[in-house]
Amino acid sequence: MNPTTSSAPQRARWPYAIVAAFGLFAGFIGYLVQQAMRTSVELVSPDYYQQELAYQQRMESVARTAALPGPVQLTLEPARQQLVLRLPAAVAGAAVRGRVQFFRPSNQQLDFSMPLQPDASREQRISTARMQPGFWRVRFTFTAGGQAYFVERNITLGS
Repeated sequence: MNPTTSSAPQRARWPYAIVAAFGLFAGFIGYLVQQAMRTSVELVSPDYYQQELAYQQRMESVARTAALPGPVQLTLEPARQQLVLRLPAAVAGAAVRGRVQFFRPSNQQLDFSMPLQPDASREQRISTARMQPGFWRVRFTFTAGGQAYFVERNITLGS
């Protein structure tokens, strides 16, 4: 006697799992594409051309400063609590105008600037008494003889 079973044959589930996995993957890729299309990727600022010209002028100023016969010197004198800026002899006799900017990367509120006013010996002494100890970035921009110059130095003030 053969017992007859009235149950339907069982179907394999793995083809459905594969189709579901591909469907989920396609949905995920669709979601990523949608997010990428919504994201703004404006890499160029509205005044890009002006910024590029300013950057080019800065690079020319740096190259002109490097071509000077002598370097622009910045000497830290901790005992006297001052910085001494010495311009090279190549700018002697020329009217020098410019600014000295002090940047504190860890605290923007400590940033300040002052006019560059070298004396007859091409030196300017800057007091560090009010500056907090730590890392500072010092930038000098000046013109002499109708030419622009730029120098950037890093200093660390002790306590």
